[in-house]
Amino acid sequence: MATLAELTDRIRQAAAAGEGLGKTVKLDLKGEGVIHVDGASVTNDDRPADLTVSISRADLVRLGRGELDPTRALMTGRMKLSDMGLAFSLQPKIQALFEQAI
Repeated sequence: MATLAELTDRIRQAAAAGEGLGKTVKLDLKGEGVIHVDGASVTNDDRPADLTVSISRADLVRLGRGELDPTRALMTGRMKLSDMGLAFSLQPKIQALFEQAI
């Protein structure tokens, strides 16, 4: 499984190649660190963000591979969102970013 550094680098490359999310997103990996995405800038700094997604590193990888349905992850508590409306509006862009990164 990819380490935090590997995931961060992959997301950084995907963010640089894409159109951007238009909002800041923080992936809180439940005690394993954070990945903060702000346009093409991707760091492990724990900064405030428009949307915080709390998910384990393993489940983040499963989401990117299409092995875990985002709705099921939310309903079972495997993923938590700080702003459900914003998350749904960004969902296609976030999913594309995860797919490219994983």
